[in-house]
Amino acid sequence: MNATRRRQIFERLRAGNPHPTTELAYTSAYQLLVAVVLSAQATDKSVNLATATLFPVAGTPEAMLALGEAGLKEHIRRIGLFQTKARNVIELSRLLLERHGGEVPADREALESLPGVGRKTANVVLNTAFGLPTIAVDTHIFRVANRIGLAPGKTVLEVENKLLKTTPDEFRHDAHHWLILHGRYVCKARKPDCQACGIADLCEYKDKTA
Repeated sequence: MNATRRRQIFERLRAGNPHPTTELAYTSAYQLLVAVVLSAQATDKSVNLATATLFPVAGTPEAMLALGEAGLKEHIRRIGLFQTKARNVIELSRLLLERHGGEVPADREALESLPGVGRKTANVVLNTAFGLPTIAVDTHIFRVANRIGLAPGKTVLEVENKLLKTTPDEFRHDAHHWLILHGRYVCKARKPDCQACGIADLCEYKDKTA
């Protein structure tokens, strides 16, 4: 895909959603971090339902440790892998207090040293909480980038690096949100809704739906 077409794609995505953001509910960097950890292999909707009762009683690392692992499980048991996630959230809360004074660090290495936090989670937090131009590649973005020819790659890291290299600077901060929302609601996995797609004429996907 050439640079002109790539720019047009982002211009249209921006026109349709000038100020995109995550669909996870949060009011602090800590709550965002917890929500993203909980969202692994789960929907944002299911996480928001859980955190609607969790965050009012455990919205800080101190309060989360006071709630404890058993108490946390009661709030998140409907989320997939909730037992592992509960252990990770309690431990990352403890480490935030021990290492960072209870604050979420705006540093990739420090974030990835926390339990349950991988590169994708770190990218989301760095982008959404701290405004850094990172691009977190999840299943939606990986699919869209390959399907439409925006940044084809065989691995998540390859797609991420291509997107970072080829996305114009003015779009890089919001690219993650535009692409994930496009993949979630338009360029869906089983059947992309090409008729409703605002970039269908720019897309290089050969098997467009009627």
